[in-house]
Amino acid sequence: MPNKAIFFDRDGTLNVDVHYLHEPEKFVWIEGAIDAIRWANEHGYLVIVVTNQSGIARGYYDEAAMHRLHDWMNAELAAHGAHIDAFYYCPHHTEGKLPAYAKSCDCRKPAPGMILRAIREHNIDSAVSWMFGDAASDVAAAENAGVKGVRYTGGSLCELIRATIETS
Repeated sequence: MPNKAIFFDRDGTLNVDVHYLHEPEKFVWIEGAIDAIRWANEHGYLVIVVTNQSGIARGYYDEAAMHRLHDWMNAELAAHGAHIDAFYYCPHHTEGKLPAYAKSCDCRKPAPGMILRAIREHNIDSAVSWMFGDAASDVAAAENAGVKGVRYTGGSLCELIRATIETS
């Protein structure tokens, strides 16, 4: 039986957007983000983060630093009875300084590559899944993958998710 999922953008949706965030000490959760993730866990949704990380291509930090931040996020969530099931990221940017990452790709939102990969790898039914993000590119990526996209514009993320999903 296919899974249902809630996809989240990271910066500006789960955490306050600090440009090129890769250090846990600079991480601040968005209002209601922890509760939103726990709600999704409790209601049978896989929680998957899909995030553009051009700071890697630009040479500001490496993939290991990003993975450490994601591990830290899950450790913080565990203390609140919540978890993120998977993280997908795009390290590419056409203006990157590192040649291995300085390219166009199908994973950088608004392209749907990260979401489509997660759908395949986690047997997700896109018709019963959602994407929440603070940018038009998040909503476009969701729609390009056949997932319902919702723009987060502030306030409690948990209240937005509950109001959206419980009334649909």
